[in-house]
Amino acid sequence: MARALIRGTGSYAPGEPIGNEELKRLAGVDFDTEKVVAKIGIKERHVARLRGLQESAADFAERAARTALADAGVGAEEVGLFIVATDTPEYVSPATGILLQGRLQGGEREAEALDVGASCASFVTALDLAARRLATDPTLRYGLVAGVYNMPAHLRPGDAFGWSIFADGAGAVLLERVEDGKAKGRGYLDGCFRADGTQWDYVGVYSGGAKKPVTRELLERDEYGLELLQRLPGDRNVKLWPPLVRRLLEKARFPQDRVAHYFFTQINRSVIEEVMGILGEPMAKTTTIMDRYGYTGSACVPMALHEARKAGRVGKGDAVVLVASGAGFAVGADLITL
Repeated sequence: MARALIRGTGSYAPGEPIGNEELKRLAGVDFDTEKVVAKIGIKERHVARLRGLQESAADFAERAARTALADAGVGAEEVGLFIVATDTPEYVSPATGILLQGRLQGGEREAEALDVGASCASFVTALDLAARRLATDPTLRYGLVAGVYNMPAHLRPGDAFGWSIFADGAGAVLLERVEDGKAKGRGYLDGCFRADGTQWDYVGVYSGGAKKPVTRELLERDEYGLELLQRLPGDRNVKLWPPLVRRLLEKARFPQDRVAHYFFTQINRSVIEEVMGILGEPMAKTTTIMDRYGYTGSACVPMALHEARKAGRVGKGDAVVLVASGAGFAVGADLITL
């Protein structure tokens, strides 16, 4: 039996940061700055299109992935599994994971490359899948998982809600297969997931797929890009996350007092504070990055993990829980010892 260990992490956000007041000017929108800062926690973010940068999802993924490889000291040619976790891919087809493999390895190799799309829960879902693939396939040594978010590319002019919240970014982890005896208790331990596809019609990018191809008529009706069809319940994650964490720890037979740090979807700081209170944990045991990066969807959890590792807030031997929610809805949690 083998386990997947995190050997390296990486993060990327395009361009110079954009504060709330500058965002209003650049995007031509208005919103309650005080509420965005005090409740949600966002002070600035990175958005490629507002900085005039010709960068998009695949570029973000590549930069974060290269940082993770350098952090691990591993060459791209050694990687046998590439997964891009996102609901804002470079194209509908081919998969962004395939593009990432091509950019990093420069041609045809014996490698598996794909995307995982579970809305903003894509990264925790992909990490679980990658870890299990590495654990069960002795021909694989390294797997690369990149969480990517490029939702600003789908924001319509005048969407004050969207522009105030969503941002660009990517975070990546480089996993290595290690035999259990050599892992010494470290590595991916377990995952726990919940889904309810009957709640698909709240928020999403509904145009551009098979059901709703983009047409001139669709554009004229302003029915494209990110659409908020129903307002999401404000307490959804408060109700979902604590039971999911407890179920994960129960499933893994892992005591809560051994968890060193928690990483949550960075959508709302006040929600994270409430959840940590319900879990009976101090805020010192979690990392928030939305103040500097805005909301980066499937990228925010690996970006926060990278930031925490580089700041020395988590390190070798620490058990961490990663929790993420996505529209539709999909929710997931991973337990891994670094």
